[in-house]
Amino acid sequence: MNLALTDTQTMIAQTAEKFAQSELMPVAQKVQDPAHRPVFLGNLKKLAELGFMGLNIESHYGGTEAGSVAFSLAITEIAKGCASTAVTCSVNNMVAEVIQAIGNEQQKQHYLHKLCSGEYSAGAFCLTEASSGSDPANMQTRATKNGDKWVINGSKLFITSAAYAGVFVVWAVTDSHLAKGKGISCFLVEANTPGLIIGKEEKKMGQRASATNEVIFENCEVHESALLGELNKGFKIAVGELAGGRIGVGSLALGVAQAAMDIAIDHVKERQQFGQSISQFQGVQWMLAEQAMNLQAARLLIMQAAYKKEQGEYFGTEASMAKLFATEKACEACYVAQQLMGGLGYVEDCPIERLVRDVRVSTVYEGTSEIQKVIIAREILK
Repeated sequence: MNLALTDTQTMIAQTAEKFAQSELMPVAQKVQDPAHRPVFLGNLKKLAELGFMGLNIESHYGGTEAGSVAFSLAITEIAKGCASTAVTCSVNNMVAEVIQAIGNEQQKQHYLHKLCSGEYSAGAFCLTEASSGSDPANMQTRATKNGDKWVINGSKLFITSAAYAGVFVVWAVTDSHLAKGKGISCFLVEANTPGLIIGKEEKKMGQRASATNEVIFENCEVHESALLGELNKGFKIAVGELAGGRIGVGSLALGVAQAAMDIAIDHVKERQQFGQSISQFQGVQWMLAEQAMNLQAARLLIMQAAYKKEQGEYFGTEASMAKLFATEKACEACYVAQQLMGGLGYVEDCPIERLVRDVRVSTVYEGTSEIQKVIIAREILK
């Protein structure tokens, strides 16, 4: 892999960095309050106008066609400004990519332009259920054929962007007689479809600006044309898209951690104790050096996974390694940054308090750290 970025990748990273600093950082604390959601949604629209909502989508569908490496770079920079915005952008890209990968031409033409342009504030990925988190093949949501319609019944949990999504990619069992995981299909369900009910919005520890809701399906009817991909082949789609999503989560965690460390580095240079800057103490220097090493290693693992995806190679194991290492080390870096800030790092006036809360879930969603170890070990033991 050539580690040098292309001109396009550099431009995208720089544009994302500039946007994060000018538009996201100043309001990141404020938009945690749902009363300021219009500001949050307004920034999503601006990101769409800049091309960040379809980074790996072909240009004739409204995408930027910049590739997976550029996507990773962008999510990292956006996360430095606001993790909630970054996760919304990442999931929207994931929804667009799955439609591009397996949708028919009519579905691509209808949905991709809306997802990329900001006509839809976001797309939602409806997979997780109460009984099927780490084990998605155990889902209980059902879709039953009725003439030229599919009738969906069930519920999904922890769905990012559900409150303002324009389209939902929904997984449901379509043939319960097949072996576990073999009778699952994927559907495109538009917002406001009768029977699609947006449930309560979760009150979360972090990433509060991003809505996370239960989504309920009560005799929700969609036309047979809403089937995405092949009938009963949806589980493979879900597994493949989760691998790509892990690149996004690892990139997000890296951005949050880097933002925290940047704040801490500025602080230790200025903070005076015992007649000198605390950056002069070896203990502090070693803390900074270790975190710099960890974050650089995380960056390289993420870039490897993104590069392999971009080249059309198998990248699942690399994505799990990148997600596992980056998120665990990002949590560590945020706590180290908070420690270096002293009491200041524990109060809301300091952004690190929010960054610590925002980074924690990165080790949980898109597959827990423990599940990543299972995936990695399974590959090693093949």
